Amino acid sequence: MEKRKYNKGLRADKEGEMRLRIVEAAMNLHGEVGPAQTTISAIADRAGVQRLTVYRHFPEENELLGACSSHWLELNPPPGPESWRESVATGDWAIAILSMLYQYYSETAYMWDHCYRDRANVAALDEKMKGFDAYLEMLTDDMLASQDDERRRGKMCRAVAQHAVQFSTWQSLSRTGIDNAEMAALMDDWLHKCPHA
Repeated sequence: MEKRKYNKGLRADKEGEMRLRIVEAAMNLHGEVGPAQTTISAIADRAGVQRLTVYRHFPEENELLGACSSHWLELNPPPGPESWRESVATGDWAIAILSMLYQYYSETAYMWDHCYRDRANVAALDEKMKGFDAYLEMLTDDMLASQDDERRRGKMCRAVAQHAVQFSTWQSLSRTGIDNAEMAALMDDWLHKCPHA
């Protein structure tokens, strides 16, 4: 009886290792060529398994993309609200958020570039990225927390804050040669100067 339990545990461990190998193969390919260009054959080759093994662990491609996205975010978590809410004065939240977010984007740009490029063509990816959209909305709300009610509710300030947190904004500014701290200061300045409307 004990031997059978041990064998089941060993088999489960091997299955878990195989699953992780497949997920990491897919994750690395997403970072190299993007989700839209990643095929099951390429994942199987990278993981050193047969295509049927990939399908056995992930009968639906959506499942593999979900597991891959979750694993990548565990390894590359974006800045959490505790990073500014617990140690930064509310009036400085916007520049703190942007400084951390832009540093995060600079370290993970290879993946976000592919994901935003492929989002419109991969339905499961679009669905997964809605979680990141919600995260960016939370950042937007926190960036506006110190503004008076009129500015916080105004379309202009919200539009500036929403624009500031986008990967495409960081990407565009990074091409100009200014560094992350300068970008954050520039966008923070814009936010504080935007009209009340």
